Amino acid sequence: QVQLVESGGGLVQAGGSLRLSCSASGRTFNSYIMGWFRQAPGKEREFVAAISRGGGSTYYGDSVKGRFSISRDNAKNTVYLQVNSLTPEDTAVYYCAADPSGRTYADFRPRGYDYWGQGTQVTVSS
Repeated sequence: QVQLVESGGGLVQAGGSLRLSCSASGRTFNSYIMGWFRQAPGKEREFVAAISRGGGSTYYGDSVKGRFSISRDNAKNTVYLQVNSLTPEDTAVYYCAADPSGRTYADFRPRGYDYWGQGTQVTVSS
């Protein structure tokens, strides 16, 4: 069992930036593929980004490519999401998730992840 706690969300003007963090409990953080998803009111949960166990491979959803950047620090059991050039369409609750399955690729579907944080709200004003 792993517990995930997100932080760093908030209210920001369009064009602004935030750095989201997700801290994980346990001693096996480096065995998980980590992902970020987001969910806006009335919409399905959307894949944002994922990162391999060692951090050497990263994956992004089409709507955030070139603006968001995922990274991880396995020594600190933390994954980050740097979000830049924000627009009101980025407004959502952002969730981090852990995939302990051992698969060799990142799953872009929420069902590929077993553990979820409680989410952090990002609100972008126009």
